[in-house]
Amino acid sequence: MATTRIMPLHIGKGRTESRAISDIIDYVANPQKTDNGKLITGYGCDSRTADAEFLLAKRQYISATGRVRGADDVIAYHVRQSFKPGEITPEEANRLGVEFAKRFTKGNHAFVVCTHIDKSHVHNHIIWSAVNADCDRKFRNFWGSTRAVRRLSDTICIENGLSIVEDPKPHGKSYNKWLGEQANPSHREQLRVMIDRALEQKPADFDALLKLLTEMGCEVSRRGKAIRLKAPGWKNVARMDDKLGAGYSEAEIFSRLTESRIGTAPPISDHTPILPQRYFPYGRCYRVKGRLPLKAGRAPGFRLLYLKYLYLLRKPPSRRKTPVSRAEAIKFDRYQEQFFYLYKNRIDSVEQLTMQQEALQAEIDALTDRRADLYRLRRKAPDDTACSEEIGTITARLRVLRRELKLCARIENDIPTVRAQMEISKERSDHEKADKSRPEQSAGADRDVPTH
Repeated sequence: MATTRIMPLHIGKGRTESRAISDIIDYVANPQKTDNGKLITGYGCDSRTADAEFLLAKRQYISATGRVRGADDVIAYHVRQSFKPGEITPEEANRLGVEFAKRFTKGNHAFVVCTHIDKSHVHNHIIWSAVNADCDRKFRNFWGSTRAVRRLSDTICIENGLSIVEDPKPHGKSYNKWLGEQANPSHREQLRVMIDRALEQKPADFDALLKLLTEMGCEVSRRGKAIRLKAPGWKNVARMDDKLGAGYSEAEIFSRLTESRIGTAPPISDHTPILPQRYFPYGRCYRVKGRLPLKAGRAPGFRLLYLKYLYLLRKPPSRRKTPVSRAEAIKFDRYQEQFFYLYKNRIDSVEQLTMQQEALQAEIDALTDRRADLYRLRRKAPDDTACSEEIGTITARLRVLRRELKLCARIENDIPTVRAQMEISKERSDHEKADKSRPEQSAGADRDVPTH
């Protein structure tokens, strides 16, 4: 069995939430691909109304929690499964798809499994709601999800006596290549394969990746800030953007480069460290209150450094709860925000922080170019509402990205200060321990001085 990575389903360009979810459900539930709907299975929902039920679950989640995200909010998640031709029946493939979805979501999320038989290889499309059945939590994609999906799929395959892909690459072969088919790939498919091969060589940076593509025979050119690619034997060019395929835009390739250089991180635990909260019961008098379980948040590098420093900030100088100044309360909030960002993005070193900044800047540049193109289109067609909606979506996303970029810059500037403060705290603690370990002297010991 071959599986792809988890693909989050966003609203997208010029689409509403209902349109985005209905489009993907309509595609995977196509009667011509699913034997007139016989190979469709729903769990926790009716497959015929799954799109409406997913949207209803999201609205109930917002009503229950009050958590509202922007245009980048995830509505559902999509995973593909493919089986070797002649090895499994469509009905059995559908059953294994249901088993996979139940085990991966632990049965807490509604999902739809659609088995397609329009290709020479039977394959599943699995769509599950981002909101759980109780409508109080959401599934969050995590670093290492590709590996987790593959391992679970391989386990299910082995349990049922099916073959698996041995030693798969992180962004491996296409279905056609793995199955040995002699199908003629499209221009974009050929470009995606070339990009995957170049990424397998772990280039040092984006320019090194483009050089590898050129050595493979791919023509690389720039028009403004947009990168254009042309595979050997093709006349037209293709831009390196979201139209090339999910995971192949310039910003997404930057992210893949980062992942290949720093390695795939383990999944983020569902438990987020509980940090102390501040409250203001006495007007301008501030106190720090709460517990900080260090064991729950142990992590290497920057995250552990920040966690220890936050513990230092919340620790009162004496047993008596003394008020802290407004400046100290603001400082605590500042470093708490930085810690949560490091924890969320699994950043533990200067190199990883730099890569994160590069990825953010690349996405900002790509979205800025796209918005400039949309502005030109809108000047020609002022009544184009879809164009205006996409501009609004991009603007909201750029606002978030620029905020993250500024936060990364603050983290880079604050790291030396945090390290220096921790060194001072460590020295002070060592001195205190040394003083406590000295034997106490009697009151008259100082007077026992030899006389002449």
